[in-house]
Amino acid sequence: MSPQWTRRSSTALLLLATGLAGMGWAPVFGAGALALPVGLTLAVCFAVAELCAAVSALGPWRPVLALAAGLLTLGELEFGPDLPGPRMLGGLLDGVVQSWQLTLQSTWPARPDPELLLFVPLAVLFASVLGVELLRRPAVALLPGLAVMGLSQAYVALSGPVATAAGLAYVVVAGALLAVTRRQGSRVVLLVPTAMLAVAVSVGITAFDQGAQPPLALQHEAVPLPPMRVEDPLGQIAERLSHPAAPVFSYSGAAQVDRWRMAVLEDFDGVTWRAGDGYRRLGASLGEARHHARITVPASTDGPWLPSQAEPAAVTGIAPLVDPGTGVLLLPGRTGPVSYDLGWREPAPAALLDAGIDPAAVTGGLGQVPPGVAELARTATGGLRPSFRSALQLERYFSEHYRLATGPRLPTGSGWAQLRTFLFSTKAGTSEQFAAAYVALARVTGIPARIAVGFHAPAPGSGPVTVHNGDVLAWPEVAVAGVGWVPLDPAGAASSGTGQPAGALAQVTAQARAELPPPPQLHDPDTPKDDPAVGEDAAEGPAFPFPPQWLLAGAAGLSLLLVAAIPMVRTLRTARRRRRTGADGVVAAWREARDLLRARGIAVPPGATVREMAGLLPSTADRSAAEGLEWLARQVDTALWSGAATDDSAVSHAWTAVRALRKGLAGEPWRVRLRASFEVRSLLPVPA
Repeated sequence: MSPQWTRRSSTALLLLATGLAGMGWAPVFGAGALALPVGLTLAVCFAVAELCAAVSALGPWRPVLALAAGLLTLGELEFGPDLPGPRMLGGLLDGVVQSWQLTLQSTWPARPDPELLLFVPLAVLFASVLGVELLRRPAVALLPGLAVMGLSQAYVALSGPVATAAGLAYVVVAGALLAVTRRQGSRVVLLVPTAMLAVAVSVGITAFDQGAQPPLALQHEAVPLPPMRVEDPLGQIAERLSHPAAPVFSYSGAAQVDRWRMAVLEDFDGVTWRAGDGYRRLGASLGEARHHARITVPASTDGPWLPSQAEPAAVTGIAPLVDPGTGVLLLPGRTGPVSYDLGWREPAPAALLDAGIDPAAVTGGLGQVPPGVAELARTATGGLRPSFRSALQLERYFSEHYRLATGPRLPTGSGWAQLRTFLFSTKAGTSEQFAAAYVALARVTGIPARIAVGFHAPAPGSGPVTVHNGDVLAWPEVAVAGVGWVPLDPAGAASSGTGQPAGALAQVTAQARAELPPPPQLHDPDTPKDDPAVGEDAAEGPAFPFPPQWLLAGAAGLSLLLVAAIPMVRTLRTARRRRRTGADGVVAAWREARDLLRARGIAVPPGATVREMAGLLPSTADRSAAEGLEWLARQVDTALWSGAATDDSAVSHAWTAVRALRKGLAGEPWRVRLRASFEVRSLLPVPA
């Protein structure tokens, strides 16, 4: 084997290993988008290495030449064939400084635009240049490529058979490099058990994972929005209705759509409803689009919001920001008309009437709830526990007891001051008051709900359909387990004047609405016969697992038991409860909260609910203790009575509520906390 062949083959194998590491970003950008820039980078580095080997005078300049040639190649590829200029140099600098962060601010798979993708071939270039310089020690030369691979897996870790194939490919290339560069007389046979071990580990990981485990990924960053002076879309409803003929946008090609969303408002402080700020750059797609429409928004339309659907999948023609949780599209700084193609998908559940609410859905607050609202909410829902059935009953209550306001002076405002007037006095309002009041009452009863603001689809005609101010609409959405956010229509305004066929979700919702029994026949959805709360104490076994003969150890042993054993047993019991899953896990958190109060000498009745426990809190407890119990009560209601399967997220929320309770009790006097730490009676089961 000639030295020239060894040098050439080792360089090629090292660059190939580094390129495989760079292709680890394939889940972020797609393998096709990365293949050309990464391949050209490797080819340039190999060509420079061969040139410097042929011309010995260039040897000391090899890293500089490789870096310069690689940067020039990437600049020409990404920014067009031109001499290096300010645009190319600025773009390459942004690739080092900003592109990695812009990618974290995007949904994945990201758009393969230079301003996002460039940091990947740049990382491959730097690792290749450094690796070639360290090739005298092949094992060390592989480290820069391994660093690139580690960084790519920090973005999105490969899993399942893809991870196995990638790992085996890297092992084969790295093993070949070590075999080619082995010293004279060394045994290549030592590489065989190493390769066999790598194969065994890869196959084992694949058999265990099979792609089902969630990828370990860096947390996406929200895009920092520029300061925007825009009017509240919810507060604009009355003004738009006063000028109904003004056009807002037009669309064509849409099938089975009954409404368009512009904004979603989740947080409520009792005065103002606010939208979230979890916007990201919309990547290549958010899934497979099943419906499409061409939308045109004129320059006269104010605001950064663009017409969208609940689950947008792709947008072409513009590069907007998207909130994946709400489907809202945002284009900050828009100054003129825009046209774009929107593709979206829509859930199509088989039935909804007996569906449960989604316990993992997190919504905003309620502010200071006025007196009488909680009683009205219980009356409106018929006393049902949180479920989609109670959500439909609440919708029916609004449609039967309230009416849409008409006339030149329409009511405005959606804070508690205006909602109280609407609920108890005038009982007339626009869709603004209907939607806000519905969401407020739904949250009071434990139903996760939010407000969407947009337009209902007018009757189609020949050519594009134009949406006007008079089509403006606000509606509530409730979170349904296994389905997502389901729009409702307490004002009956979504279907007025529309000739568009409803989508699949709207049709299933209408079917559930038609099947809802009359109020005298309403009852909670059927729950499993095995109540997870029954027998939980018995399943835990004796809470004080120490033999009686230990009590004969005398006063010293008893003191040691009180000092060490009681907190240890309590810790073990908590750990055992935290291992429970599903509804059992939520009930275990409930019992943990109950025992925290018992340890502080608070007499908790055996049948007390979580909300009744909140009334037993001492005056010295912080407000967070009561808030923790209130949040825990919602999780317990959902787990025991919603009829939906309880997932790990609900269990996590329940234990978060327990931590809030524990934090709220931490402000008590130290004597109380010390006595609670060694309270023996809290370890005993609650009498039946």
